[in-house]
Amino acid sequence: MEDQPSKWKIIKKIFKRGGKPIALLIDGPNILRRVAGDQVRLEYIEDAARELGKIQVAKVFLNRHAPEKLLQAISNSGFNPVVALGDIHVAMAMETMIILNESNVKTLIIASRHARAAILLRKAKEQGLETVAIGFDPGFSIALQNTADYVFKLKTPKHKGSST
Repeated sequence: MEDQPSKWKIIKKIFKRGGKPIALLIDGPNILRRVAGDQVRLEYIEDAARELGKIQVAKVFLNRHAPEKLLQAISNSGFNPVVALGDIHVAMAMETMIILNESNVKTLIIASRHARAAILLRKAKEQGLETVAIGFDPGFSIALQNTADYVFKLKTPKHKGSST
């Protein structure tokens, strides 16, 4: 990732110390889409997360209409696909509570653009976790960005990412 502000480099150094354990939860329908004609890929999100620590939990939440090929591709990428029978944000909330109560994760990263994910970051902050929101414009919720300790905005694949 080139031309990143020095502020982001400092943040990465803070997170890298000791390889903090990370949980990465991805709102699949909201994130895995085209931006400016280019497909957002899991590897871009994973690259951003790995800059911040060691990924212990990596899950992509999808709805019941997700094609089998997508589920297989997610699994082949090292992520755990989670197919929600109802609203995926409910499934993400349940997973967040499990992470908060049963793991040693120190950082919660939510890749979403939806404001509904902000409550998950608030709950993680209440439990003392550092929080990160990953998303992209247009449509990256201001509430989600304002809730996170750190925000990573994805760009087109030609410019994989930047921070704010």
